Amino acid sequence: MFIADYSAKNIYDEMFSSEGYPRKSYDFVKTKMESLGGIELVKRSSSAERALMSLGITFTLYGDGGEQERIMPFDVIPRIVPSEEWVSLEKGLKQRIQALNLFLTDIYSEGKILKDKIIPRDLIESSSGYLKQCIGLKPPKDIWIHITGTDLVRDGAGAFHVLEDNLRCPSGVSYVLENREVMKRTFPELFEKLNIRQVYDYPYHLRSMLENLTDAIDPVIAVWTPGVFNSAYYEHSFLAQKMGVYLVEGSDLVVENHKIYMKTTKGLRKVDVIYRRIDDTFMDQTTFRPDSLLGVKGIFEAFKRGNVALANAPGTGVADDKVIYSYVPKIIKYYLGEDPIIPNVPTYLCSEEADLKYVLDNIHNLVVKAANGAGGYGMIIGPKASKQEQEDFKKLVKADPRNYIAQPVLNLSTVPTLIADKIESRHVDLRPFILYGKDIYVMPGGLTRVALRKGSLVVNSSQGGGSKDTWVLG
Repeated sequence: MFIADYSAKNIYDEMFSSEGYPRKSYDFVKTKMESLGGIELVKRSSSAERALMSLGITFTLYGDGGEQERIMPFDVIPRIVPSEEWVSLEKGLKQRIQALNLFLTDIYSEGKILKDKIIPRDLIESSSGYLKQCIGLKPPKDIWIHITGTDLVRDGAGAFHVLEDNLRCPSGVSYVLENREVMKRTFPELFEKLNIRQVYDYPYHLRSMLENLTDAIDPVIAVWTPGVFNSAYYEHSFLAQKMGVYLVEGSDLVVENHKIYMKTTKGLRKVDVIYRRIDDTFMDQTTFRPDSLLGVKGIFEAFKRGNVALANAPGTGVADDKVIYSYVPKIIKYYLGEDPIIPNVPTYLCSEEADLKYVLDNIHNLVVKAANGAGGYGMIIGPKASKQEQEDFKKLVKADPRNYIAQPVLNLSTVPTLIADKIESRHVDLRPFILYGKDIYVMPGGLTRVALRKGSLVVNSSQGGGSKDTWVLG
């Protein structure tokens, strides 16, 4: 088993060119792994897996068999992004976040983009992420989107595209940080030789961004988790610990005089900033869902009055609706007067009559997704689906066209991946994390998710995917 035996044909491979030669950024990695040999590579992979298990890096998988706590599968062959490519990606991500923040400010205030008919008003108002309660809202420092995880994919020609935006409670950054620490222990010689940009300071940047949301001196900051049964609870507790801030649940918080207090053994303590990992409509029974068991009555009013800062701001979900996603290039042009640096994947809107007909006629060649689906659920990959599955999904689309989009099946780029004791190609995406504070910080790298099932294009952990460490070369 050697990387030299690896073949990448008819697809863009991150490590090898179509002629089979290693890309310049991978030269040293390929040489080093070949020098180790198959037995040593498998040995180091097993060591890395044991290290991750000892750290308890888990997520919760929900399915027919009930809840299952899993270790995130990890592959030791890194995904490398050359510095010149990263410069362009970083610029494009900053551009996108700036435009989406201006979009949210606009639609919850003057609505100029709707009056100018750049986006149909009914698409905004029918989005489940659009909250009428946020009309007229002015978040601290005029920032709505504080933490973003934007999913990028590389097509068969090697060009990056934005697959989707995650602007509510994006997960996965804890895996990025822990993967890096494990890789440093597994391949110290690679880190000594290569100039790999650091990611360990993300918690510092995250805390600085949260502190920027308040004028309080020595502010009290908390991470608000739905609790231990949430699929991303490990990440919530991990980030709170790394930032040196409090981890709270709804039952730990109380509202008095439109201010938020945290219950402590010494009494109530005022909270200035909350990084919430709880969905909008579950956060306040008074304003949103009265049946929520997770919320805090009155917290939304406290936020509206400027007595607490919430990251991300409520109402941001409308901007990561997959239907609104299709308008982001127009959003960028409208607010910034620029063309998008990173293009979208071509998208068909099933709410449009012509698009709907095309999707129904060609579902066997398309990926069709629910507008607010996540985790690989609420979607169908036409070429992988049976005739009956295609027909069943058509019925869902016809019953609620507004709720579905379709995209061509992208031949996602691949990376050599250790499968048992063999190296095989597997499809990957990339989720960089962006923080919007005094300025915009883009973590150099992000979470590379890998579809471990042969031929699969679904990289989500809930669908059998794993992760790789992502190296941006300096």
